[in-house]
Amino acid sequence: MVEVFPITIENQHFIAISVQLPKTTLLVVKNEKGYIMCGALDISLLNEKLKDRKIIAGRAVGVKTIEQLLNAPLESVTFEAESYGIYKGMIGKDALLKMN
Repeated sequence: MVEVFPITIENQHFIAISVQLPKTTLLVVKNEKGYIMCGALDISLLNEKLKDRKIIAGRAVGVKTIEQLLNAPLESVTFEAESYGIYKGMIGKDALLKMN
């Protein structure tokens, strides 16, 4: 099953995506500038192989729902996310607010 739905954080709008996969769930919350995602996101790949794309992204691990993703500390972030003031340990929803 795939769920796509809007969410609002402090009057800022995002899209939440939840994809049920065998034995796991893929979770993403995004806007036009960037996104946060569950542990399936490979930050090293984005920072090394795709560095020229300047992707703004953060990864939280151990989350199973969109709500958990929004409230979890980010385990890692891209170099470009750091340039927006997003850092490792920042709560997901706080990182999203910096992406606007």
